[in-house]
Amino acid sequence: MPTLSEVVAVLDDLYDPAHADDWDAVGIVVGDPDAPVRKILFAVDPVQAVVDEAVEWGADLVVTHHPLWLKGVTSVSASTPKGRVAHTLISHQIALHTCHTNADSPRLGVSESMALALGLENLRPLDPDPNEAVDAWVVFVPVSHADAVITAMHAVGAGAIGNYERVFFRSEGLGSFRPVAGANPTIGEIGHIEEVDEARLELIAPPHLREKVRAAMVQAHPYEEVAHQVVEICCEPSLDRGSGRIGTLAMPTTVGEFSRTVAAALPGHLSVARVAGDQDASVRTVALCGGSGDFLLGAATAAGADVYVTSDLRHHPVSEHLESGGCPVIDVPHWAAEWTWLPVVAREISERVPEIETRVSEIVTDPWSGHVAGTVSR
Repeated sequence: MPTLSEVVAVLDDLYDPAHADDWDAVGIVVGDPDAPVRKILFAVDPVQAVVDEAVEWGADLVVTHHPLWLKGVTSVSASTPKGRVAHTLISHQIALHTCHTNADSPRLGVSESMALALGLENLRPLDPDPNEAVDAWVVFVPVSHADAVITAMHAVGAGAIGNYERVFFRSEGLGSFRPVAGANPTIGEIGHIEEVDEARLELIAPPHLREKVRAAMVQAHPYEEVAHQVVEICCEPSLDRGSGRIGTLAMPTTVGEFSRTVAAALPGHLSVARVAGDQDASVRTVALCGGSGDFLLGAATAAGADVYVTSDLRHHPVSEHLESGGCPVIDVPHWAAEWTWLPVVAREISERVPEIETRVSEIVTDPWSGHVAGTVSR
């Protein structure tokens, strides 16, 4: 039976906590890392109703999108709602794990899950994350020692590209130098020009390994002074990770028709979806962001979206967006948009850890319990 720590390792592989925002609180909230996990309940919010469902079903772990706490506390008394949640979990030996902003941007994350639920194709990030910069290394070494140097650099992590390792390029030519007073040359004599058959080695490595790679290179290199260069280079934006998603519909429609498609694709709730902009406008390209996405209003229009779908939009940003020629907007309930991630993560866990039984909570934890349609005076 897998343990909590083993399940968390799978979740971390899918949704790397290193990509969580600095202000966020992700990871294990309560639970023994060595405890066995047989059943996992997935939900958006760690509220009492969800925890009660976990107790009734016999779950060993609850995985939520929203954190239980985002601020420091000095008490977890059961007299408070959040404290009661923690006490209920602990007293029934149920763990709680949170995947929040680390689950927003990657493949199979919140925004991508929402896009798939809406039937979008040809998906890509709306605001791609920059790939991490890499160090580009060039090292000159006698041909006789080239294999030793490249092996040493590979051993400390250089030369990895995606799913490939021990990657490098090698070319050969003639190296020339003249040792001067004070030198202790491996090859040649003081004051004489020396020519040596040398190899030029080129490879990349993460910047955080720079000094380890340098030390390994120097140790394996026969020369007193090692001719080399390191240049940090930027990579192309990520095709898999970034804020929001943009994609296309199989068939064009209108903003009004698409808004009804969106409402039907999301889980049932007692709140409301709102539309801003021309409802008769044609829609083929759709941008979206799961959760609060007003920060991407401009990006949606700049990317050529015909409509932008997100949550928690405010009056002034939407008004200014439309006044400046921005695309129409559909505002949907925060809970409903993010709920679309739950079946995706549940499926991934079931496939990767088949011994575990998973369940997606269908309790509506959207705080809005109703709406009243307004009328327009003419």
